[in-house]
Amino acid sequence: MTLGLAARDGRIVAPDDTTAAPLAVRGLTVTYGEKPALFALEATFDAGVMSAIIGPNGAGKSTLLKAVLGMVTPVSGNIRAFGRPVSEVLSRIAYVPQRATVDWDFPTRVIDVVLMGMARELGLLRPIRQDHRDRAVACLSRVGMEHFADRQIGQLSGGQQQRVFLARALAQGAELYLLDEPFAGVDAATEKTIVAVLKSLRDAGATVVVVHHDLATVASYFERALLINTTRIAEGPVADVLTSETLQATYGGRLAQAQLAQILG
Repeated sequence: MTLGLAARDGRIVAPDDTTAAPLAVRGLTVTYGEKPALFALEATFDAGVMSAIIGPNGAGKSTLLKAVLGMVTPVSGNIRAFGRPVSEVLSRIAYVPQRATVDWDFPTRVIDVVLMGMARELGLLRPIRQDHRDRAVACLSRVGMEHFADRQIGQLSGGQQQRVFLARALAQGAELYLLDEPFAGVDAATEKTIVAVLKSLRDAGATVVVVHHDLATVASYFERALLINTTRIAEGPVADVLTSETLQATYGGRLAQAQLAQILG
């Protein structure tokens, strides 16, 4: 008998620390050449919460998500998901990249993109069954794209493409969702749909972390915020950390008083 171990995805793994946050970053430093993209960053993302990562262009927001996923290699620091190294729990993490980084000319159908979210479950040789396709269509239905299942992904509008990538993340059935500027360049209807889906995931107990650029909607979309500009400026409940002082520190004093008044209400 193996004591203190649990089975997951056919593997025997150490059990989670049930007190651990879904994502914790400690002393994270990432450089591109000699330029630091992140320096000694500290952040904690709690379970069942929608959190925004906020900062100016070049602040390291996307780099943070890439470091979490192992897409860039940190110089130093520690990242844990559910109390364990991220490499051990990748199946529990879903990622929606920036739309601008995706090759939309790749010849594939919408439903095939969503099925990619089940890749770890399907493996390389297992056949795609009808129940897999049914799940994919159900995920498309959640984002209002079920009627586009057989459409080529490159034929969709920007907002529709973003909905499909969210459906792919839903198909994974993750517990931690990382999204890199999901509202950039989408129409108002798509933004409303994405927000509703993300809140439903949160309400079901998932943790949602979003790189976000629209300061005016932070308070209505998120409970917590991490303000960064290479390093952490502030972190906590939105009402506590979204202040004139922290915003000016984050954006280097570049926000006009009129902008601040609009953001802070």
